[in-house]
Amino acid sequence: MTEESKYEAVRSRDARFDGVFFLGVRTTGIYCRPSCPAVTPKRQNVRFYPTAAAAQGAGFRACRRCRPDAVPGSAEWNVRADLVGRAMRMIGDGVVDREGVAGLARRLGYSSRQVQRQLTAELGAGPVALARVQRAHTARVLLQTTPLPITEIAFAAGFASVRQFNDTVREIYARTPSALRDAAARGGHGPAGRPEMRCSAQAEAGGVTLRLAYRGPYAAGHVFDFLERRAIPGVEEVLGEPGARTYRRTLPLPYGIGITEVDENTGPDPEGLGQGQGWLDCRLHLADLRDLTTAVQRVRRLFDLDADPYAVAETLGEDPAMGPLLARTPGLRSPGAADPHELAVRAVLGQQITVGAARTLGGTLVAAYGKPLAAPDGGLTHVFPDAGSLAEAPLTELGMPESRRAALRTVTAALADGAVALGPGADRDEAERALLALTGIGPWTAGYMRMRALGDPDVFLPGDAGVRHGLELTGTTAAQAEHWRPWRSYALHHLWHATSLFAEKG
Repeated sequence: MTEESKYEAVRSRDARFDGVFFLGVRTTGIYCRPSCPAVTPKRQNVRFYPTAAAAQGAGFRACRRCRPDAVPGSAEWNVRADLVGRAMRMIGDGVVDREGVAGLARRLGYSSRQVQRQLTAELGAGPVALARVQRAHTARVLLQTTPLPITEIAFAAGFASVRQFNDTVREIYARTPSALRDAAARGGHGPAGRPEMRCSAQAEAGGVTLRLAYRGPYAAGHVFDFLERRAIPGVEEVLGEPGARTYRRTLPLPYGIGITEVDENTGPDPEGLGQGQGWLDCRLHLADLRDLTTAVQRVRRLFDLDADPYAVAETLGEDPAMGPLLARTPGLRSPGAADPHELAVRAVLGQQITVGAARTLGGTLVAAYGKPLAAPDGGLTHVFPDAGSLAEAPLTELGMPESRRAALRTVTAALADGAVALGPGADRDEAERALLALTGIGPWTAGYMRMRALGDPDVFLPGDAGVRHGLELTGTTAAQAEHWRPWRSYALHHLWHATSLFAEKG
């Protein structure tokens, strides 16, 4: 986008670009999202920034009205496979908070200086500044949603000291931590009860209630159908009837175990801020609040909340085969994974069998090798077994051929010793090559892992039976998929959806 086209997006309050860029207003010293409902500033007073961190680095503070730190993440980081894209996915997962810049650089395979230089050149901020924005947002959520002492919040949000926490909050929000908390208690955190778009929250006994933002239309029913058909007993459950379901699951996190609950019913912005945006209600119960940022990011990936349905529709909507499917189900998402190692195991379990049979195998595996919760929570009783515990397991409880049990042990051993990396910032091409080199892993399994565990929006599985049927129904061929780049994962889900609709009609 040019600066003029960005300004046109600001003038029209176009929510499609929230999170894609930010604007700083010289006359007020604040920065906003493009859809901010405030009076549009004059062009000569506006500066554009690729990230909130860059705007803060230029001396702007966050707008209290539009909450620019709370917008959905840019879909660009999911598409890009270069150093910057991988680094942004890792920073979102909390790698810098847990391991520092050196840890981030080590995972990327570059020096700290190279990572700093490239991120600063392209995004206007280095990894520390980018992580700082995320820490500040987490701190604000905790201040406004929990009764925790401010000292505990500082460390739970990832700050190294209380002084650093205080200075950062004052700089970004132009308020002290205590003032932010008092404003929330008085209801002064925004216009008349307007929830924020990325992750607003309120206090709740035993957990934190969140609103997780997404942009554009969101086919929540399809996502919940997809997850419900695959829900593994003990680890996941879906309660309620279509249209009002709640998805629940256990989450293994860096500092402890968590439980997340996400509601199917979506909500529009009650004041029209960022038209075309909405949220999913979510509740997180965490053993350690330091996991809040990581847990939110993993739930967002699972529900594909940072997708850009407008960009997907622009590419696929003009295609003769895909156009009618998009019109029938706008906002179809490509669900990711809450735990990439778990998804890898599930992909192997699902080889050459039905979804229902794979779900049953998963339940057997969890009952035999999963880590029990201290106390059951409804239908949730276990955490999915980690790769290390499965690498040496006999797996005799599983009713499947020994060759597939061997493949499962091979994959989990590779994950446990780091020979295959499936984390948020993994190199997707390298991961796929490493997977295909393992005995028992073919193109379908590696591709499915790449699509869901690695969140790649451009995966196509021509050998999948459902995809082949979908291609037949739409009168197209696998060769046509080349025209669907870089959104072939979404095209694949549309084909699956068309196949399921055809099956329902008999």
